[in-house]
Amino acid sequence: MKNVVPYVNEEVSGRDFKYYIFDWDDNILHMPTKILMEHLEDDGTWKPVELSTASFALVRSDHRHYRPPSDGGWRAAFRNFADPEKAGEKNKFIEDTMTALARVSAGEKPSPSYSTFKKTLVEGRIFAIVTARGHAPETIERAVRLFIENALTPLERETMMSNLRGYRRWLDKVETFGTDEDELNYYLGMCRYSAVTYDGFKERMANDPVYREKLATATTASRPELAKEFAIRDFVEHVFHMLQRTGGLGRSVAIGFSDDDKGNVKSVSNYIRSELARRFDGIKFVVYDTSDRSLSKGRKVCVSGQMNLPGF
Repeated sequence: MKNVVPYVNEEVSGRDFKYYIFDWDDNILHMPTKILMEHLEDDGTWKPVELSTASFALVRSDHRHYRPPSDGGWRAAFRNFADPEKAGEKNKFIEDTMTALARVSAGEKPSPSYSTFKKTLVEGRIFAIVTARGHAPETIERAVRLFIENALTPLERETMMSNLRGYRRWLDKVETFGTDEDELNYYLGMCRYSAVTYDGFKERMANDPVYREKLATATTASRPELAKEFAIRDFVEHVFHMLQRTGGLGRSVAIGFSDDDKGNVKSVSNYIRSELARRFDGIKFVVYDTSDRSLSKGRKVCVSGQMNLPGF
């Protein structure tokens, strides 16, 4: 029996470099995960309520009417957004990812960046997931694998693999390839998965000299946005050093960021203008606000350089 030679898409060598940073909830997928809060009733009592991430984004600053559970605080409020504390317990993030994917397959309108994320995977482009959740990187990568298995057609997965091998031959000078699983592992290992309330992420951020100083004066409300800045800087530096290693800095380089939280969009836009665009003046940036569900692909709110990202 003859060995099947895997197809290598040599045409990727003619592409520009576009990379993507995605928020997960209500941006890639409409996740059913609920935040557990308490709401102030008219009679002065506090009633437990479950909020979607979209609802929480609207009321999170309304401290007069909403608070975390009196028993457990913020850790209890977001317990469905972290990995299980005990071995053997089911992972809510993985369960909810499967539920969200099934709903799209059944005809539910996808989230604004769903199609762009699909295209990113099929084209084999490096990406980052930056989310306010508290999961380990390997948990988020597992969810990405579920997306590949369930959202991509067999032909799209085949195209993705041919593109991945094309990039490996072009940039890494590889001539002998591993199995599809080997090459997929390599690709996903090149991407970044940052859950900004995960203890490992918070520790890494606290040990960074720049962000240690920023955290010292940050308000509680601004910390999640500051954490996303740190994750974005980490990815941009990763892309820069990767292109430096492979000699790709001479080409057009663009990085897009999308998020459904207006607060994050504003803070990231300001951060790009004030710091990233100046430090990495050869990279073009664009930010998309995907908070308005009536807009299928979101609204462009900040551009540094001239760039068009089809699919956003």
